[in-house]
Amino acid sequence: MITFFTIFLVLIGVNAVMMIVSMRNVTKKTKQKVSEKSTSVIYPLDLSTPDYKKAV
Repeated sequence: MITFFTIFLVLIGVNAVMMIVSMRNVTKKTKQKVSEKSTSVIYPLDLSTPDYKKAV
């Protein structure tokens, strides 16, 4: 039983460390992408097409 809890707590600790490192990397990447990105072009959708094609 002690062995199980020891392994279990070690795995939880490793998982916590990996999550913290991952979250730090994600926040760094998003800050860089936002600062590098300039204005983006948004193209309008052409929803009013008068041409209808026959389905069959």
